[in-house]
Amino acid sequence: MNPGTSVNCLQPVCHREMDDDMPEECFSELKTGNLGVWGVAQIAAGTGLAVYAMWVGILQPGFRKVPLKLQVPYIPASKVQVDNVMRLLSGRKGGLVDLGSGDGRIVLEAHQQGFTPSVGYELNPWLVRLARFHAWRAGHQGKVSYRREDLWKVDLTKCKNVTVFLAPSVLSLLQEKLQNELPDDALVVAGRFPFPDWKPFKIEGQGVDRAWAYSVQAQRQHIFKKNNTLTSR
Repeated sequence: MNPGTSVNCLQPVCHREMDDDMPEECFSELKTGNLGVWGVAQIAAGTGLAVYAMWVGILQPGFRKVPLKLQVPYIPASKVQVDNVMRLLSGRKGGLVDLGSGDGRIVLEAHQQGFTPSVGYELNPWLVRLARFHAWRAGHQGKVSYRREDLWKVDLTKCKNVTVFLAPSVLSLLQEKLQNELPDDALVVAGRFPFPDWKPFKIEGQGVDRAWAYSVQAQRQHIFKKNNTLTSR
């Protein structure tokens, strides 16, 4: 798909081939199939460097064309974080979109709790494959969608439930896109870090497990009042 093409969040699944971006030295075994991704993960786990090794050696190369401030290291959401996000979505219906879906666990849990369709957008091809593996292992292959797409190109105009686990530098830019595109009745849930300029109406959890829920309609009303106040001065 053309990088400049707008993608609707409810489109059918779009599969892409993985880029051959593996480092030539540290992970050459992966190219030949002698070790495998899980082999690398097990070795790294034994030295206490699992997340770092997966990011630097396998996952970060997929972001080589992404500006540094928009790169988000792969840190899997914990079960507590996922549970907090789903609590904030309690009572909601319809589809769900996870922007920067990583290994896909939010999308998978959303599907299991009745959100249809559940779609994850992730730029890194290795994480897309990992997410699809998780869906297959859970017996939900073909029931959830993981797409290798740039979240900035995704058309969000029909999305009612949106989740994000992204860095503050990305959230500060993403909030404008969400305000411009999402319908008034949309709900946005952020995990690990809150949106810098938005006011949540509900918070779940403590510390790194915290999640924030935002009403798009409330954000637009706040901006409208703020602009009116500035113009009346």
